[in-house]
Amino acid sequence: MRDHQQKLLSGWIGAVAPVLFPHANTFSLDFHPIPFRGDATGLDQHYLPRRGKAGTSVLSFFAQEHDSQVVCYANANLTRRDQAGEALQFVEFWQEITGVHPQWLYFDSKVVPYPELAQLNQRGIWFVTIRRRGAAILRRLSALPASQWRQAVIDTPPRRHQRIRYLDETVQLPGYKGSLRQLAVTGLGREHPTLFLSNNVKESARALIVRYAGRNRVEDGLGISVNFFHVDCLASEVRLNVDLDTTMTVLANGCYRWLARQLRGFDTAAPKQLYRKFVETGGVVEIQPERIVVHFDKRCHNPILREAALDQPRQAIPWLRNLPVIFQYP
Repeated sequence: MRDHQQKLLSGWIGAVAPVLFPHANTFSLDFHPIPFRGDATGLDQHYLPRRGKAGTSVLSFFAQEHDSQVVCYANANLTRRDQAGEALQFVEFWQEITGVHPQWLYFDSKVVPYPELAQLNQRGIWFVTIRRRGAAILRRLSALPASQWRQAVIDTPPRRHQRIRYLDETVQLPGYKGSLRQLAVTGLGREHPTLFLSNNVKESARALIVRYAGRNRVEDGLGISVNFFHVDCLASEVRLNVDLDTTMTVLANGCYRWLARQLRGFDTAAPKQLYRKFVETGGVVEIQPERIVVHFDKRCHNPILREAALDQPRQAIPWLRNLPVIFQYP
């Protein structure tokens, strides 16, 4: 049941949040379709970026904490009708765990419809999103004189396109009560201007653009989940089965991020790198009368493990007569 996955996520995030992201207030949201490989089913059709076309798939939703890059929420028990309210579901999930709403949310235009943006604004949540570029909007922008556009430098590494031009204005959108701030930006490597929408009018235009640029991390995180945790290899036509797998992916991602924080110099390392250098390590387990000794094989990264002191204090294994575990390095 989805309720069981929700309780598991709540317990997990409630336990690791004080350790991995104690001051979390900024999150990136995104959908990811998990393709189904099999006979025709009742699953919805969703656009599959890796195939460049729509295909039978299970739609999943992920939320990633911005600074720590920890995936902290997932839901794959979604239909096309459900996806419109998923951002608010995450907001309620986070409020239930921490007692407060997220301060910032970053997402693209497909994640949250305009009426739901109004609900986020009513809750006092700042957001930055992308607006779809209609032909009429592009014609109006191209007709504006160059004097109305301002210049800025986005010098966050390792950006290829750093010099931009932007137009800061206020717009009205159908279904949204009130006005929104719109930034039309050129110089980001696209043929047409990118349209940013936000309900925050205090921050500078450059700051908002830099904020949304950090959202690429959630796409990188989903890419890691696809390549390392094999999210796209889930082949069940039962959404609840896929939902459990994505929930376990959240837990696995959190474990690797915790390990990265313990290893000096590897705090931003990807799970694949951590696995190859530290987890995929051979050795011998020796069960002695009063202790369990793990003898690691000789490897160049063993000093980093020893420095991390992951075996201190020594942990007892309850189901092995409470014997303590001791690590020994060559």
